[in-house]
Amino acid sequence: MLEDRDYMRQPEYGDSAWRPRFQPRWSWTVVLLAAYAAMFLAELLVTRFFPEQAGVFNYLALSVPGIAHGFVWQLVTYQFMHAGFWHLFLNCWAIYTFGRELEALLGGKKFLALMFSSGIVGGVFQILVALIWPQLFGGAVVGASACAFGLVAAFALIFPGRELTMLIFFVIPVHLRAQTLLIISAVLAVAGIVFPMDNVANAAHLGGMAMGWFFVRKILQGDWSRLTGALRPAKKEKSSLRRTQLEPLPEKEPADFVASEVDPILDKISAHGIQSLTPREREILETARNRITRA
Repeated sequence: MLEDRDYMRQPEYGDSAWRPRFQPRWSWTVVLLAAYAAMFLAELLVTRFFPEQAGVFNYLALSVPGIAHGFVWQLVTYQFMHAGFWHLFLNCWAIYTFGRELEALLGGKKFLALMFSSGIVGGVFQILVALIWPQLFGGAVVGASACAFGLVAAFALIFPGRELTMLIFFVIPVHLRAQTLLIISAVLAVAGIVFPMDNVANAAHLGGMAMGWFFVRKILQGDWSRLTGALRPAKKEKSSLRRTQLEPLPEKEPADFVASEVDPILDKISAHGIQSLTPREREILETARNRITRA
């Protein structure tokens, strides 16, 4: 029966799509996490056994003097370096948590574009703030946190009502919506810039979130109405990232419904990826899930 099929039991994202029948054994999310870990291990080994060579990392970390000397690659390389184990762990945890679902939705190319653009824009924000307040923010910066906050912003815009459970100090559970998490993160980043009290690159966090917002609103959804002319509500367009009002589906027997409506969509997911689905096809899969739930 329909509910016996494993690919019909759990949604891929939100309430409107499903996992493809064949999951890849690797993903760009995992590849990036492995690269962060490998780079961190390299930093430890070089610092421990070849301390005279450790200065090479100064050319990879993001800094105002480096950018002033034309080391523009630092806007990318700093994303792969981390200041300690917990710094690495927290960034990897955030990227793994939000990255898997976003990669499944967007596809590998767009996911990588989101990741690296968030990191680069976050780095630019940090450099600009450091130029304004060099005494407070003039140190070198490392870490993938701008990428992580870019994912948080993109996730919150695509799934604003998604309920999340965060563990404060890895002990205290706090339930909040993705949209609320983004707002809190943005407020903390701004507060960290205005009232700096630690070594956290809050400007990079804010820049990553800004790029995540821009990537979803302007690149994926193509909503440019708020950048030109008078402010006005965005036009309602058919988009895979927006809910649309669709005509109700006809009632059919479960077996007939699966054969005629669901199976072709699952074949399309296997062949072209979940991001290729139209709003109508997503609605069909949602209807199938509801019928399973009622059965």
